Amino acid sequence: MSSDSQIINKIRVDNTFFSFIEEEVCDGLDISAKDFFKSLSQILNELQEKNTSLLEKRDLLQSKIDQWHAENKRIDLQSYKKFLEGIEYITPMPDKFSIDVEEVDDEISQIAGPQLVVPITNQRFVLNAVNARWGSLFDSLYGTNVIPNKGSMSTSFAHNLQRVNLTAELACDFLDEIAPLKGASYRQITSQVKYSGALIFNLNDGELATLINPEKYIGLTDDGHILLKNNNLHLEVVCDQERSLHKSGIFDVILESAITTIVDFEDSASTVSNAEKIHAYRNYLGLMKRELSSTFTKGGETITRSLNEDKACTDIHGEKFNLAGTSLTLVRNVGIHMTTGIVSNLDDSPIPEGILDAMVTSLIALHDIKLKANSKKGSIYIVKPKLHGPEEVKFTMELFGLVEKALSLKTNTLKIGVMDEERRTTLNLKSCIHEAKSRIIFINTGFLDRTGDEIHTSMMAGAMRCKDLIKEEAWYSAYEPNNVSTGLDCGLFKKAQIGKGMWAQPDQMRQMLDNKMVHLEAGASCSWVPSPTAATLHATHYHRFDVFKKQKELLANQQHPNQDDLLVIPFLRIEEQMPKEKIINEINNNAQSILGYVVKWINQGIGCSKVQDINHVGLMEDRATLRISSQHMANWLHHGVCSKEEVNKAFKEMAVIVDDQNKYDPSYLSLAPNYDSFAYKASIALAFEGMSQPNGYTEAILIKYRRKFLEAN
Repeated sequence: MSSDSQIINKIRVDNTFFSFIEEEVCDGLDISAKDFFKSLSQILNELQEKNTSLLEKRDLLQSKIDQWHAENKRIDLQSYKKFLEGIEYITPMPDKFSIDVEEVDDEISQIAGPQLVVPITNQRFVLNAVNARWGSLFDSLYGTNVIPNKGSMSTSFAHNLQRVNLTAELACDFLDEIAPLKGASYRQITSQVKYSGALIFNLNDGELATLINPEKYIGLTDDGHILLKNNNLHLEVVCDQERSLHKSGIFDVILESAITTIVDFEDSASTVSNAEKIHAYRNYLGLMKRELSSTFTKGGETITRSLNEDKACTDIHGEKFNLAGTSLTLVRNVGIHMTTGIVSNLDDSPIPEGILDAMVTSLIALHDIKLKANSKKGSIYIVKPKLHGPEEVKFTMELFGLVEKALSLKTNTLKIGVMDEERRTTLNLKSCIHEAKSRIIFINTGFLDRTGDEIHTSMMAGAMRCKDLIKEEAWYSAYEPNNVSTGLDCGLFKKAQIGKGMWAQPDQMRQMLDNKMVHLEAGASCSWVPSPTAATLHATHYHRFDVFKKQKELLANQQHPNQDDLLVIPFLRIEEQMPKEKIINEINNNAQSILGYVVKWINQGIGCSKVQDINHVGLMEDRATLRISSQHMANWLHHGVCSKEEVNKAFKEMAVIVDDQNKYDPSYLSLAPNYDSFAYKASIALAFEGMSQPNGYTEAILIKYRRKFLEAN
């Protein structure tokens, strides 16, 4: 036995990991590390073979689909559907039912609002995200392209004053819309405000004004800010005539912004070594114990950041109450296809990392069960990605039950968020929800992973359209509304979240404001945003639009998309047979995207970052974006749309561009001119070996080359 590990029952545990669990996680809990790992061993003994068999079934189904496409060059939709039903890729739909989940926090069941996703590996980012429960509308407007810059950014007082005034004007427009005054505008108010159970403003013309809907005024914060409530979201109006540079007395508007935050162990995180995995767990422990902090230097100043305290308030009757100062936190575990060696079987084979994540994150969350600082209802919220169909959801429910038993938790304490991001789950979404009906608190579409799976599943069928055209296809037009209509049909209304995916351009906030309202209009009660600033701006949508009213309308109409549209494969069309220039542009785009993300993953262990695309537009990239780019390139290679030589040329040329885009990063390691780094080799492998990667996932290649990099450095 290795001196750096110990055997407990039928597993081998890394000693450093054991010490972390014993000395840090179990401290203050009624469970020892020894008992914890004994329970883990028992769960692995019961579920590990099932985990393996589910992955083998994925491969078997894929091989049958590949064979069918090889034998059926012209696809008849009904024959294709019958085939998928025959191999149990599509399963029988359950009878009508309604979920019966209980003990769900209001942030999930009663409030529609923005949702942040943040890698657990970065303490500063985690704190920024969780603290983004509240955000300054003035800062979010002033500091983004919502207000365009005329020419270069100026630091002159006149320029800044103009931006301040434009910021205040937009904020007043917003207040006039969501909490209007009788016969007046917020532009007219002064800081002399009277509170007498009702809210009365003094105006700059000597008149008085009250709210058209006085019930929206609910009290004051302890620092004297006016507290309003609209669409079940809070906002503070900060009146200060002396500090305000605008003609009104409004100094700021503070919005309840990121209602929920998913702290992510999966797509946006890179945890390859044992030390990286322990670091991720330690950050989550700090979050659950309310002790997480981060010290960093900014502008020569040392700053320490910690979790916000709750907001102390007084209602209109003089009664004290508190509002949450931080987002409700959900944790995303890894998928069932991931493995880890931090705990291994006695033959030194790695164990399923998803099983370990469920056990460890739930053990850590016991601290919050005691504190009730995160979940006031005493629930633990686990978002589960990459599940393929109801059988895998059922397996996860079995896992959750065993974890609850091991940790002496009552049944259904562990709740699940199911990511609708795999083709087999989309086609069987109702059955997936049925398997989790007593635990489900969240379904969410994920276009990028869903597209990556679409390409890989239909790899043998033919060449796919260009990436930016795939959204125009019938399957996508059915996919998004199918998620909402199925969720509502299964009783998720005011019980669980129905979510939409990420706005990927963190610098394009004007465009986000103009476009992201469509998610609410589609009936989604939460939608992902890339930053705290984006959360505050996106919150304005939820103030302006009543999502639950929309969901009621959708329930009354009972409209469902054509399920057969979900089977339409996004083939490259005959009329789109492209000139060589367009083909080269597309493979350059893919190569640049792959390189820009992979070089940071391999060399710096960064799982999610803002990566400039080929047009130098910053995009949030994670393994989902990598999956679609690599699968698209693999598809075109297989079907001869482009050649191996053209792809190699694209990677070499794009490496030079990626190097230039990162030239101001002091820790960046160049790709060119040697083209022999582990990051470059990983990028090439993702394209040329993409067909052979199970379901088109990228983790195996990334982890292989990240380990090589760590061993060499």
